[in-house]
Amino acid sequence: MSEQKIEKTTTPVKEKTVKHFSGVVVNAKGNKTIAVEVEAVKMNKKYRKRYTVSRNYQVHDEKNVCKEGDKVTFIECRPLSKTKRWRVTDK
Repeated sequence: MSEQKIEKTTTPVKEKTVKHFSGVVVNAKGNKTIAVEVEAVKMNKKYRKRYTVSRNYQVHDEKNVCKEGDKVTFIECRPLSKTKRWRVTDK
């Protein structure tokens, strides 16, 4: 009888890319929660004009060290509440 080679193929596992942003703290009144405003520059396709778009994110601040006006960096994490899906990495 002839021997048959059986090759096992494994599918490569995709690692999740973690989103990270940096912005300015606009509200730090909540307990362990800060609101961070992130600004991005976009360009109109037709007229090639640049414009600024800003968005607020609710970010988890475990140690309550961030104050209003601080520049912070934050990354994506598991959902911590209804609106919080981000946590502070650097102040």
